Amino acid sequence: MRHLPLDHPGTPDTRGPWHFLGWIVRGQWHTILVAMVFGVVWMTCSAVIPAVIGKAIDAGVTAEDPQALWTWAGVLFLIGVAQAGSGIMRHRYAVTNWLTAAYRVVQLVSRQATHLGATLSKRVATGEVVAIGTNDLSHIGNAMDVLARAMGALVSFVVVAVILLQTSVTLGLVVLIGVPLMLVLLAPLLRPLQHRTLEQREMMGKLANVATDIVSGLRVLRGIGGEAVFSRRYRNESQQVRRAGVRVAGLQSVLDALQVFLPGFFVVVVVWLGARFAVQGDLSPGELVAFYGYAAFLVLPLRTATEAANKWIRAYVSAKRIVRVLSLTPEISDPSSPAEAPDLDSLLVDVASGLRVEPGLLTAVVSDPPAAAALVADRIGRFTDGEVRWGGVRLADLPRAVVRDRIVVSDTGTTLFAGRLGDQLTGTDPDGVEDALHTADAGDVLDGLPDRLDAVVTEKGRSFSGGQRQRLVLARALARDPEILVLVEPTSAVDAHTEARIADRLTRARAGRTTVVTTSSPLMLARADVVAFLDEGVVVARGTHADLLATHPGYRAVVTREIAEEVAR
Repeated sequence: MRHLPLDHPGTPDTRGPWHFLGWIVRGQWHTILVAMVFGVVWMTCSAVIPAVIGKAIDAGVTAEDPQALWTWAGVLFLIGVAQAGSGIMRHRYAVTNWLTAAYRVVQLVSRQATHLGATLSKRVATGEVVAIGTNDLSHIGNAMDVLARAMGALVSFVVVAVILLQTSVTLGLVVLIGVPLMLVLLAPLLRPLQHRTLEQREMMGKLANVATDIVSGLRVLRGIGGEAVFSRRYRNESQQVRRAGVRVAGLQSVLDALQVFLPGFFVVVVVWLGARFAVQGDLSPGELVAFYGYAAFLVLPLRTATEAANKWIRAYVSAKRIVRVLSLTPEISDPSSPAEAPDLDSLLVDVASGLRVEPGLLTAVVSDPPAAAALVADRIGRFTDGEVRWGGVRLADLPRAVVRDRIVVSDTGTTLFAGRLGDQLTGTDPDGVEDALHTADAGDVLDGLPDRLDAVVTEKGRSFSGGQRQRLVLARALARDPEILVLVEPTSAVDAHTEARIADRLTRARAGRTTVVTTSSPLMLARADVVAFLDEGVVVARGTHADLLATHPGYRAVVTREIAEEVAR
């Protein structure tokens, strides 16, 4: 039995959609092969049942031989048992193939998202990634699922054709030529369907991205009165997606109708020919009955073949989107010749801004504009390129895994994941979770949850308020207890009393540990060992909060929200 998720999803072939689908098939060829074997047995049993019934009529009923009738009845029973058993096993392996392919896609995309880091959100819309996790993996799974029935349809078609050739060369040739001809007649619809499906898929990704942006920024939109504007935008784009879906459905309906009409018409032709041969005496009564059975059975492999083509078209469209994501490379890559990591007590310097982070101190960074401080944090965490030296070693010369392990950055975009709360808060020291929650003043949040650490967090932690989420995110970063902790506006969503408690506790909890906090809050700045003031991304002043308030008007204007002209006077 295969356990899901897989221990390792493997290294995908991203040269193109067909290469990727082929790689998926090769990765689970054992279960696909077994499913095909059961699919062939299952559908072949259905194919030979009319022949057995015909033999029973000719040898038992027409010849008035009870022994022969019972014999063929027994054969029919055994075939029925084989058909039922193989049908059950085919379905089980088909579901296994679906789940394996779907889990593999999820694991690949999740691993790629982790590998890309900040690059993913810059290169791929959020809605696109969401669509992969909802629609695309289903189409990939359906393509793997249908393989067993498609192989059974192919083999059973050959079996019926051989039987008909032995009964009547004319009928056998009609089947051998007519079935491929019908598939050829359906082929011109497949490529337009592929293009329309791809167009709708892209529009759905964009719409999902718009919806994600609206949901994540709903409070801000209401605050600035922009809710109606984005509502109209969403309605307009959703109507475009609807129209694209109607175009796909229109073509799909024609294809579905032809899947019923062409096989039905073909069966009518074959039955008409068989009836003529029976009237002429070329077919026995049993062969005539069997012949009607073949004609009815042929509808199944024909529809299965067109269904398989349809599902693989959708899988191709999905694979094209998946390959695009899997082919991305991170903006920040590991060096070919990594340098040796610096010692614990090493000076950290951001060359571009001139920021010097002394080891063991709490350094606060104030910036005008505030975005410049966040950019410094990104460079220190190596989420973007920049000349940063740690103990004389360039961060760019260190493996990303080393930097991520020793320098933790928690910015304003950091969120909670869906799942058990305790799993997210557990750091290097499991016993430090309670301390981290206390430092982040998040004890009341935990007390309000009936299951405490076993509580299940909803997507992005939306069941919590903004302040609760921010404190839990801070607790998660503190629980990690890294050598260097970089916090970007960690108290922007809490009230002043909570902020004061967090500032006091953070100072005590991180005593002797290197900590960088970007903030403009006087409550936090007053407790910092060193405050660096950035103007247009460059450090222009450095000292304690009290000293900078007394000596630097620009700093005072940012921190106290004074008007620059009044400060100048």
